[in-house]
Parts: sequence; C-alpha cells; structure tokens
Amino acid sequence: MNSGGSASSSSRLGLSPGAWIGAALLIVFAACALLGPFLAPHSPTHGNLDERLLGMSWAHPLGTDENGVDLFSELLHGARLALLISTTTVLTCATLGVTLGIFAGYFRGIVDEVIMRVVDILLAFPGILLNLAIVAVVKRPGVGVVVFALALNGWVGYARVARGQVLSLREREYVTAARAVGASSLRVMFRHILPNLLSPVLVQMTFGFGGIILVEASLSFLGLGPQVNYSWGALLDQGTGQLWHTHRLATVPGVAIMLVVLGCNLLGDGLRDRLDPRREKR
Repeated sequence: MNSGGSASSSSRLGLSPGAWIGAALLIVFAACALLGPFLAPHSPTHGNLDERLLGMSWAHPLGTDENGVDLFSELLHGARLALLISTTTVLTCATLGVTLGIFAGYFRGIVDEVIMRVVDILLAFPGILLNLAIVAVVKRPGVGVVVFALALNGWVGYARVARGQVLSLREREYVTAARAVGASSLRVMFRHILPNLLSPVLVQMTFGFGGIILVEASLSFLGLGPQVNYSWGALLDQGTGQLWHTHRLATVPGVAIMLVVLGCNLLGDGLRDRLDPRREKR
C-alpha cells in the first residue's frame, strides 16, 4: 500500500526522475553557495606559497592551487558569486523581458513593432561577443557590470516567449470579460494575463540560469569577469596553466560548472514536460 501511495504521489507531481536529479543538483549548489563561505576551512584569497600545489588531505580536501590557496574554500566562495550573478541576471532579464513582451503582445501595432525590432537587432549580435564588448571597456568589471552586460541581451528570449503567449491569451473569454466590466489595460495584463504565462517563463528561467553560469564562467576564464581569483571561470583558467603538473585544478571547477548546468537542463526539461498542456500522457 505504501508503494502504491508513493507512486500515486509521484504521478501527481508529474516530474521525471531526471528532473528530480536536476533539482537535487541545484539544491546542493544553492546550499554550497549560501552556507559554504561560513564552512570554508580557509581564506579564498590568502595562501601560503610553501603549500602551493599540495594534493588532497584532511587540511585541504581538494588540495591547494599555485598560490597555496585552499581550492575547496575557493570553490565554495565561487559558488556564492556564481549564484549571486546568475540569480540577479535571470530575475532582471525575466522582469524586463516579460514586461516588454506583455506590452508588445497586448497592444500590438506600433508598440509591438518597436519592441520586436529591438529584439531582432539584439538577436543579430552574437551574444557572447556583445557581452565581451561591454565588459572589455571597463578596467575592473565588478558584479554590477557583469550583470548589466549579461542582461543587456538576455531579456530578449523572455520577451519573445511572453509575446507569443499573450497573443493567444488576449483573445480568451476571461480577458474579454475583464475588459467588458471596465478593467484597465494594466489590470488585464498583470492581473489576468501574467499569471497564465508564468509556466513557460519559469521553464525559460531554469534554462537561462544554466546559460548565465556558462557565460559568466567564460568571461572569467578570459579575465573579463569579476576581478576575483575564486570565480569558477578564473579557477578553470588557473587550472589550465597547471595541466602539466596536475589535472585537479582544472577538473574541479570544470566538473562544478558541468553539474550545475546539467541540473538546470534536467530540471528545465522536466518542468517543460510537466507544464506543457499538450504533452502526451504516458
């Protein structure tokens, strides 16, 4: 009986095993980001040159880097930085993109034309090159500059998703009824339409979170991210310079990035299947 109840509960939730694995990976990542800096055994910025490139030990669970800094401590602090940048960027992109997408789909006409032509222009630029162009003009880019660079073209995907949904939702009976009783356009858009397009936006945010992790790591790998040595991209860059001595310094941050992005993709796939009303029930 207990087995049947568990299966029934899982069926109601409708998430695949892969989605649960993805959620677990992201929970571990969030826990490391939020709690890791308090649990890190050493400073992520101060090392001992007498202890450079040490192997794994009780004192240094993942060994030390070329500056004698504890790699485990750097990884935990880097997780917090990655979480801060990714969360801030995704929320900024989603808020801006969904708002503009709703306006474009609801009002159509000239409003739609202006917003979607801006979207087309931004999509015409390779995303990573536009990000590089922005951060490269700043001598020491911080978190704010990186978030701005990533959000500048990151909102366009949300705008297209929101607009496509609103073009359909604006013709529904409950929207017509709201207009008939005198509801304002803003009330109709954000009280009646917005709640009904949150599902595809949530899926977009899940995939977008992993994408931001990758782009931020790429910028840091090139030396154009936040100017700290413990960002995951900076750790990966440092590790590639020591491949002749040890693969550990490149493998550890590389695996960390891979697991977080994998978790986002698995959870995003599961949410998309669960929230898509057209999916086939098996």
